[in-house]
Amino acid sequence: MTGLLVVTAVPAEADAVRAGLTGPTVTVTPIGVGPAVAGAATARLLALAEAAGRPYRAVVSAGVAGGFTGRAEVGDTVLGTASIAADLGAESPDGFIPVDELGMPPVLLGAGGRVPADTGLLAALRAALPTATVGPVLTVSTVTGTAASTDELRRRHPEAVAEAMEGYGVAVAAAQAGVPFAELRTISNPIGPRDRDAWRLREALTALTAAAPALR
Repeated sequence: MTGLLVVTAVPAEADAVRAGLTGPTVTVTPIGVGPAVAGAATARLLALAEAAGRPYRAVVSAGVAGGFTGRAEVGDTVLGTASIAADLGAESPDGFIPVDELGMPPVLLGAGGRVPADTGLLAALRAALPTATVGPVLTVSTVTGTAASTDELRRRHPEAVAEAMEGYGVAVAAAQAGVPFAELRTISNPIGPRDRDAWRLREALTALTAAAPALR
């Protein structure tokens, strides 16, 4: 069995993780933006490693994210207790209906819209990053950019600490392969009305490098 697989959305995140690694047993690969490409690419990487007789022992979705103000601030590190497909479901006159409330049987692992982090992997990351904020991380296909949508996400997911765009896809691929999964994010911007001037990507990438030694 080989080491840990860390997947990021973009090369800048992968570079930030690699800059902080302290061991040789971690593979870091940028796989693209969004849950669909993240799930497909992760599944391929896991399958190729297994076919070669060198399966990964775990996979971590890592990168920058938006944080819910008052829960995770710019520059903070976040560890996801679960990855949640926040926009997977149906609209109705009474509001959004999550996929797990639509009466569809979750035939596939992770098909219910929520995948919990592996307890052992999460515990190891928490021990290595004791100041990290811990809670569910939402996966969205469209970055939240209004006060109304932010309030709606807060209402539907009162424990969520951050949102990103890949975690749930990676989590489903890991669940299907029977590989432990976790999500690690650093906060680049507050979730809310879109304001690119408020984004602090450099600070978030620096925090990602600082968190990287926990990935081993």
